[in-house]
Amino acid sequence: MMAADRTLHGVPPSLSAKVVGSFAYLTVRDRLPTILTRVIDTIHRNKNKFFEEYGEEGIQAEKQTISLLSKMRNELLTDKPVLALTDSLRDTESWNQYLQRQQKLQGDQDSVSWFKSPWLYVECYMYRRVQEAIWLNPPIRDYDVFNEGKTQSFFESQQAMMTLCTYMEGVNKNMEGLSKNQLLEHFNKLLQVSLWGNKCDLSISAGQDNSQKTSPIDSLDSLQPFILVNDSNRVWSALISAQRPSVRVDIVLDNSGFELFTDLVLADFLVSSRLAHEVHFHGKSFPWFVSDVTANDFQWTIRQTTAANHKWMSKSGVQWKSHLKEGAWSYHDHPFWTQPHEFCDMEADAPDLYATLQGADLVLFKGDLNYRKLTGDREWDHTASFNTALRGFGPAPLCSLRTLKANVQVGLQPGQGEKLGSQDPEWMTSGKYAVIQFDNARSEHKE
Repeated sequence: MMAADRTLHGVPPSLSAKVVGSFAYLTVRDRLPTILTRVIDTIHRNKNKFFEEYGEEGIQAEKQTISLLSKMRNELLTDKPVLALTDSLRDTESWNQYLQRQQKLQGDQDSVSWFKSPWLYVECYMYRRVQEAIWLNPPIRDYDVFNEGKTQSFFESQQAMMTLCTYMEGVNKNMEGLSKNQLLEHFNKLLQVSLWGNKCDLSISAGQDNSQKTSPIDSLDSLQPFILVNDSNRVWSALISAQRPSVRVDIVLDNSGFELFTDLVLADFLVSSRLAHEVHFHGKSFPWFVSDVTANDFQWTIRQTTAANHKWMSKSGVQWKSHLKEGAWSYHDHPFWTQPHEFCDMEADAPDLYATLQGADLVLFKGDLNYRKLTGDREWDHTASFNTALRGFGPAPLCSLRTLKANVQVGLQPGQGEKLGSQDPEWMTSGKYAVIQFDNARSEHKE
């Protein structure tokens, strides 16, 4: 372990591929090279498309991009030092400063490298280097290497999407007459649908089919026992006690495809029920972690929903378009979401984004990577409180909706983690278990 990291005010060390056999080690050794191989293959398969669009320059761009990506794959597999970025995007300097920060933490004896440095950092860095390789070859600068998988995941989940829209049609029809308890019941259902939508993550399956094929509402009862922490009632309380004429919920998005669809359905319910007046969505400013939502994915999903050959699905799409047009919904991105920082760094390193989130009455953080960044991706004891692991991060009341796909989990009861480990050694990484974890630094006593 890094000595500097060990003594960081009692904060546990970062998860890292240094620990041979750990999930971080297996990810860096096996999963990340597999994802890079798929990226290289995707670019190569589209060679003709690049030629048709850009002629010889397109072919050159394809070759050079593949060459840069192959070089990175080799650096990763042989644990070479992490290199400074050489492009000139708006976040380049920040990334290179972060590399220096890592080097300081690690001391001078070792270079910052793929297997010796924090897993969170090197995994984020890999996706940023993919972006660099593409950006350095202008004809294909705007190409999304992950687009095919995201598109496929959307179309393969259509049956489940139709079921959800049919459910929503029933809710909307009776919205005016719903009691507070009925609203709470629908809210809990849609919160859980959004939670389990997070299972559909292409970066975990290394890009393999991960679509939703069963009815999401009908599955909820059978999934209930797998929610390890369920703070739904605290989330509901935060929402209905927001003492403002205009309540705003922010959703920090994770995956495209079915998960994004469930987030849009939840956001539609929040606005239609007037539980919230505004929903701000936060996505990524470039393709990230295989299936994460970019502005293009967000708009494309709404267009596809509107064009669907299903009465209630297309009606939902029309409704979502009008939410955007009327300003009830808005989409935002910020470079911080595609950087390697723990969220406790946000107030210092991205004060503008922190101030933006302070304007929300509730912030929902979707998915595993957001959870890793909320908790710093560290070796926390399972019984450490969520509030402790946040290390002072609390711009607004916040909730993590996450299916477990990485070996960090806090806020469990004494013995709960050990019991799970004996029943199912892969409980933290299989996506089978989930949490709805809430923290409100504004009103609750800090521990």
